[in-house]
Amino acid sequence: MTDPEYRPDTDDEKKARIAAAARRALAEAEARRATRKPASSPREVGGRDGPDPARYGDYEVKGIACDF
Repeated sequence: MTDPEYRPDTDDEKKARIAAAARRALAEAEARRATRKPASSPREVGGRDGPDPARYGDYEVKGIACDF
């Protein structure tokens, strides 16, 4: 038994629904980003000076770089 009033969406209607959902999702994401606080990491005590060498894939000990 089929519903006599059912008609599948045309491609244009489907694209319009998807575009509207995408706009809503982007607006929601922008609102979340606006209310989010930037992450702050705790201050390291006794750590190395300058940027974290582990970020670049190696570490330096007494002037010698070693991979880990």
